[in-house]
Amino acid sequence: MLAVDAVQDARALDPARRVRMLGLAGDLEPTIVEGDEAKLRQVVTNLVGNAVIHTPAGTDIEIAVGSGATGRARLEVRDHGGGVDPVKARKVFERFYRADPSRVRGTGGGNGLGLAIVAAIVEAHHGQVGVAATPGGGRPSSWICPQQTPSQNPALFDIRGID
Repeated sequence: MLAVDAVQDARALDPARRVRMLGLAGDLEPTIVEGDEAKLRQVVTNLVGNAVIHTPAGTDIEIAVGSGATGRARLEVRDHGGGVDPVKARKVFERFYRADPSRVRGTGGGNGLGLAIVAAIVEAHHGQVGVAATPGGGRPSSWICPQQTPSQNPALFDIRGID
């Protein structure tokens, strides 16, 4: 239920923003991931929070869930904001990196650790994280691809959602 919770969290952060759930290949289908629920919840929360904070108010956000081509679970957080320079996009998962160094805490900027934490958690779950251009233009999407294998502290949960 992580994806459903993420949609509700994004709507609570910005009630005027359109946030919706999509299936990766059409209809939403159950997508089961075995892993540390609290850690994977933090991944989704950080990705959604990043989309809310770093896009203009009213920018649509989509959370897409399903299985990728390799049979691994996949969750994408897509926004349709202004985009990120491809050189900067390669660095967003590095510790202390901020795409806009002029941002300071309290005015829309953090300490540059949120996406580094995402990368570390996803790697610990034998997954991959990255960015790619969002269909329809705008800011790149972020995705996680944790394998459907147990972690050291397994907790079975469902990342499917409802719209």
